[in-house]
Amino acid sequence: MLPGGAMEGSEAEDLSEELAEDAPASLAEPEFRTIDLGVAQHGERLDRALAATVPEFSRSYLQQLLAHGAVSLNGRPFSKAAHRIKAGDRVVLEMRPTLESQAFRPEAMDLDIVYEDAHLLVVHKPAGLVVHPAPGNWSGTLLNGLMAHDPLCAQMPRAGIVHRLDKDTSGLMVVARTRATMDALVRMIAQREVRRQYLALAHHPWQGRESLSIDKPIGRDPRNRLRMAVVDLAVHAGKTARTDVDLLGRSDQGCWVRCTLHTGRTHQIRVHMASVGHPLVADALYGGAPAAGLQRQALHAFRLAFAHPITGAALEFLAPLPQDMRHALAVWGLGYNGP
Repeated sequence: MLPGGAMEGSEAEDLSEELAEDAPASLAEPEFRTIDLGVAQHGERLDRALAATVPEFSRSYLQQLLAHGAVSLNGRPFSKAAHRIKAGDRVVLEMRPTLESQAFRPEAMDLDIVYEDAHLLVVHKPAGLVVHPAPGNWSGTLLNGLMAHDPLCAQMPRAGIVHRLDKDTSGLMVVARTRATMDALVRMIAQREVRRQYLALAHHPWQGRESLSIDKPIGRDPRNRLRMAVVDLAVHAGKTARTDVDLLGRSDQGCWVRCTLHTGRTHQIRVHMASVGHPLVADALYGGAPAAGLQRQALHAFRLAFAHPITGAALEFLAPLPQDMRHALAVWGLGYNGP
């Protein structure tokens, strides 16, 4: 997860590639497992060899054990997952709970549930709430709250989460309650059948046309691995990305815009807006700064529309603008009358 909450709702397609089962929720008592690696594993990465020989646990969980010092190789503590093992190596695993494996547990919290039926629910996430457990946020996340709110979500991979919002981004998210719904939503998002629109307040007065389509590939910033960036696909790894931006209001300090996603890349709106000279207010990672009373990035997922993945019914949800963004608009002399 990247700084500043790290996951934007625009990472839905990237998340769809990660929907393997998560690590075991807990292990009551540590269990020691001794594994003698044979000729078939010679030259294999240590984590892959372990995943093949201990198939009841995920490779991710085994990597956690390595990172937490719960693995010894030939009698010595060992932590390098990429180490190439040799025939005859002996590995001892201490199958103990890790922070990661213990993170997937229910925690009661107040959730703003906008819609709920037998197949899915739509939640309005406030700014400041992390969506998924990660380093620094192993508890108190939306995932933990969903597991406590809904027994069906508690049985789902990632509690049914199929797309995310950054910690400091507010707005709407759809969550699956069944595996069939989850698979359908992942497919729909990947095929761009889920319409997601955001409202954003950005620095610098708007110039030129009042609508534009930003069609620029996004990948990991080659100069700063903690960020994403617009990249040249001929030189750097990345994926195509497109955001349509419509001007809603302008002032001497900045601009008020509506952003429509056509792809789902990590931090897509934040990266694309910065790339055209309009970093989001308070988005320090991409060149923004606090302004108009806002201390968190000025991004709100206000509209979510899609055909119900099971019934086919047309669904559309609108989330009211948070008070902090309303106040910021007033400070800059920009009115807001709803979506």
